[in-house]
Amino acid sequence: MHNIRKITNDLYYIGGNDRKLSLFENVYPVPQGVSYNSYLLLDEKTALTDTADSAIAPQFFENLNEALQGRPLDYLIVHHMEPDHCALIAELLRLHTETTVVTNAKAAKMIGQFFDPVPAGRLQTVSEGETICTGRHTLRFVMAPMVHWPEAMISYDSTSHILFSADAFGTFGALNGHLYADEMDFSQEWLSEARRYYANIVGKYGLQVQALLKKAAGLDIRMICPLHGPVWRENLEWFIGKYDRWSRYEPEEQGVLIIYGSIYGHTAMAAEKMAATLADKGIRRIALYDASHTDVSHLLAEAFRYSHMVLASATYNAGIFTPMEHLLTEMKLHNLQQRSVAIIENGTWAPQSGKAMRELLAQMKQMTVIGDNLSLNSAMKATQQEDLEILADLLIADMKYTV
Repeated sequence: MHNIRKITNDLYYIGGNDRKLSLFENVYPVPQGVSYNSYLLLDEKTALTDTADSAIAPQFFENLNEALQGRPLDYLIVHHMEPDHCALIAELLRLHTETTVVTNAKAAKMIGQFFDPVPAGRLQTVSEGETICTGRHTLRFVMAPMVHWPEAMISYDSTSHILFSADAFGTFGALNGHLYADEMDFSQEWLSEARRYYANIVGKYGLQVQALLKKAAGLDIRMICPLHGPVWRENLEWFIGKYDRWSRYEPEEQGVLIIYGSIYGHTAMAAEKMAATLADKGIRRIALYDASHTDVSHLLAEAFRYSHMVLASATYNAGIFTPMEHLLTEMKLHNLQQRSVAIIENGTWAPQSGKAMRELLAQMKQMTVIGDNLSLNSAMKATQQEDLEILADLLIADMKYTV
């Protein structure tokens, strides 16, 4: 049974949801699933924006056939060649021999890598600023390299003022009936997954996102149709502002993120003590995580969120405890920067994790390590409470926090 959704008089949502997927890109947990969004414009000529993942192939083709109502499919616009959006291209072109593929040269090359090359007579390549007219609508193409693949582009419908944003402005999570962000309590129920999506999928490419935002600023955008997550038709500035802040690596919130890697619980107790000390001193925004029991994709997203961090790690094989080392590596790989960090290290015979954490942080941009390492030998002693309080006070002073 089809499940198409009308967006405007001639634009339809024909995507679908995958609630069986456990790992997005086979790495990021998605307990709420994910949506694969595709949109069909029914103008004098018909235009489909992207296909979908093979997991929803039956639903996608049923939706497409219902929406077309026997009309030919004139254009397939390929914004992004990642398989969760392009897996059905070959089958679609086999079923619709009348269809012309509209994409850029880099994406056209990738089509030939995943499938057979598109015959020259069925391929129209576009560059920055070029347009196609479907009748009443004119679509202008804007290149968005490395947001988050090199061939990515977006398109802007100057008639309806709609931005088809590819993977930009996407969100983890299947759609639960509602199609639009304003139909949901997005800030409470979806923002954390939008942030996690951004940090892990796009976060490395802040400069490229900034370049795209500058291009988008010159467009009169009244709706955003992304390839994952809900459609935006209200309060667009708020969500665009989130992307602007994330891509400049500026924290959303003044607060302290405490993450610990503990083997037998002693490092965890020191982290708990730091959290309680900060709370007693008036800090209201504190988040505390065990790196061994929280997926690193969530930890990275929280690192994008908070201004200050406390990293507490046991020493393991003369280095950093493995889950904490994984987090620091992900922070570096995703280009996190402009954070202030306090360090707690632990080691029964030779505490070395603090030194190793400092070395990794030094490889990141504009990361400030606050004070000296709080160094534990096996377990924190009552005599070290003063040192912990000194480190807490340095964090608060760095936050310019007024209690």
